Amino acid sequence: MTGLLAGVAFHVAGADTTGDIVWAAVTGVALVPATGWVVSALRSGRLGVDAIAVLALAGALAVREYLAGAVIGVMLATGRALEDYALRRARRDLTALYERAPHSARRYEDGVPRLVRVEQVHPGDLLLVPSGETVPVDGVVAGGLALLDESALTGESLPVEHAVGESVRSGVVNADAAFDLRATRSAAESTYAGVVRLARQTEADSAPVVRLADRFAAWFLPATLLLAGAAWLLSGQPVRAVAVLVVATPCPLLLAAPAAIASGLSRTARHGVVVKGGGALERLGQARTLILDKTGTLTAGRPQVADVVAAPGVRADDVLRLAAAVDQMSSHVLAAAIVDAARVHPAGLPQPAEVQEVPGTGTTGLVEGRRIEVGKATAAAASEWERAQRARAALDGAMTVWVTVDGEAAGVILLRDAVRADAARTLRRLRAAGIERVVMLTGDRAEVAESVGVVLGVDQVLAEQTPAAKVRAVRQEAAKAVTVMVGDGINDAPALAAADVGVAMGAHGSAASTQAADVVLTTDRLGRLADAMDVARRSRRIAVQSAAAGMTLSLLAMIVAAAGALPPTAGALLQEAIDVTVIVNALRALRPARRTQPMVDASTESMLRRFEMEHSSLRPSLELIRETADELGRYPTAAVLDRLREIHGFLTERLLPHERAEERRLYPAMGHVLGSPEATMTMSRAHAEIERLVRWLGRHLALAEDGEPHPEQLDDLRACLYGLHAVLLLHFDQEEEAYFSMSAGSPA
Repeated sequence: MTGLLAGVAFHVAGADTTGDIVWAAVTGVALVPATGWVVSALRSGRLGVDAIAVLALAGALAVREYLAGAVIGVMLATGRALEDYALRRARRDLTALYERAPHSARRYEDGVPRLVRVEQVHPGDLLLVPSGETVPVDGVVAGGLALLDESALTGESLPVEHAVGESVRSGVVNADAAFDLRATRSAAESTYAGVVRLARQTEADSAPVVRLADRFAAWFLPATLLLAGAAWLLSGQPVRAVAVLVVATPCPLLLAAPAAIASGLSRTARHGVVVKGGGALERLGQARTLILDKTGTLTAGRPQVADVVAAPGVRADDVLRLAAAVDQMSSHVLAAAIVDAARVHPAGLPQPAEVQEVPGTGTTGLVEGRRIEVGKATAAAASEWERAQRARAALDGAMTVWVTVDGEAAGVILLRDAVRADAARTLRRLRAAGIERVVMLTGDRAEVAESVGVVLGVDQVLAEQTPAAKVRAVRQEAAKAVTVMVGDGINDAPALAAADVGVAMGAHGSAASTQAADVVLTTDRLGRLADAMDVARRSRRIAVQSAAAGMTLSLLAMIVAAAGALPPTAGALLQEAIDVTVIVNALRALRPARRTQPMVDASTESMLRRFEMEHSSLRPSLELIRETADELGRYPTAAVLDRLREIHGFLTERLLPHERAEERRLYPAMGHVLGSPEATMTMSRAHAEIERLVRWLGRHLALAEDGEPHPEQLDDLRACLYGLHAVLLLHFDQEEEAYFSMSAGSPA
């Protein structure tokens, strides 16, 4: 640029010869590295459009168009600089990912924390994590309450609390007071090191649209030479050939495609998604078929209490409380689910005595003076009630945990792997983003798989699939359309490798599936896949758009130059403007994409989380409504009336205030997020129906003031209670799917 401006200054001063010499020198200097690029490409077996630049520079010198040569030289330098800047800007988030990797840790030695290299930390070491520092290795909280900023891994903006005993992943930042951490993995085996390894692979692959640029050069170079030669031959003016070469230098496609794809990789990293290279990003943007493993992908991947069914004469909350009291001492995965479900009990859990755990059978212990057994049924069902519960569990595909009190069956706890709250919304978003077919693969039984598939609206369910059968199914779909496979287990790894794009749920998935995948979700949120697909489609669209626009303008300029209407100097300036335009346009891929999910502001997200927590505390009590309806007419009416009063108190003192607060605060906020107050109309109608049924129940209680419901009330009471139970369950599920699943969907 200095040489170009110096030549201009000399010409303005009247020293035209000196100015031409300076411009010629600039052209000659630019010719040296350009020739080097061509030689380097030839050694690699390629001949790219850099050859056009060499010919343009040499031609400018030959026809004494020194200003055009100098402009071409400046154009090459600024083009390379712009491309380098674009790629550096696009990779900024990935670079930040590398730089955040922890290098040291504070390990306790003789009771004093000492600074050591992170490579010296071993599983079992006790570490101190001060405020503001990055957790160096995976571990569990050993002391204090950990409040962690997990945005580097998950993209979530709000800090997350972890109590003593809870697992913590490396790479997250301590956002509060210092806490102690017991290492469970070395640094090399920890989560953040794995994310960094995956991220580095993103720079080792090029996207098909980038490789298309290389193929494009194969015909663009000879086409340019033919047009330049024809212009010279037909006009007898070599300057026209030089003008054609000038406007063909360099190819905008080679500048636009890498910048847009690298920008897309950077954008997905902000969403907690590591895409292993530009090829995977572009294939993700072209996907039309989505295949999902069920367990751990569409479902939570761990059992949760779905229902507690009490034996006649026993209360369901007593069954759960007694079972959890014994299971506090068990390490079984089902025991953990039962204890978690019972922790909301206001009276807390009693302490058991004489606890014994028999592997494969269950746990026994004394609770409040009674012998409690929790586990498998020990004999064939001896009563009609027990046979009915076994049949129900088989139909529901639920696991059963039987509870006996002093040798008598007290109840059964049904557990299921619950569908993720965000699964249905994510599938709708993916369909909006271009997915045309959704297939669910699972090794589970057909009836269990079908129940999940119906809820989520998938197009096909393939159940009882072995890993080999999953691979065959993926290959069949991939033969028809670009196919994405999502999984998390070791048995999913072959299917992930067989798909056009394999996506691993990396937060809790297996190492095998993570290594086999092209895309890794670093957070346990399926919705991040929809975010990544939004970015992928937009990045590819911008890359193709930028390249097409740039090449169209270049081809038009070449035709004009061949006709003699565009001299080399003007052509060089025009081509510089085209190149700058396409690179700037390609960098639009760094900006947030138009999402298939509405934006949720921080205050609304906080409100969603609050009401979601209230749902969790209210939901267990809903089963009491159904149980009471079952008992109407079978037990003394005085006892049933006490239960009805308890239910009415729960509904009027806890549930209705919750619903009214939603109507007053949450629904207006969601109407704003969704773009119209009409969007919450159906939910408001459910609130009105709930209020009507609660008042109906209240009128029944008023009629029973003499101490018991009248016989003619029982059928109507039963209908009221069953109606309340059904409406509340459906309404809770609808809110959790439609609204609460958005609480983690705000942009990273």
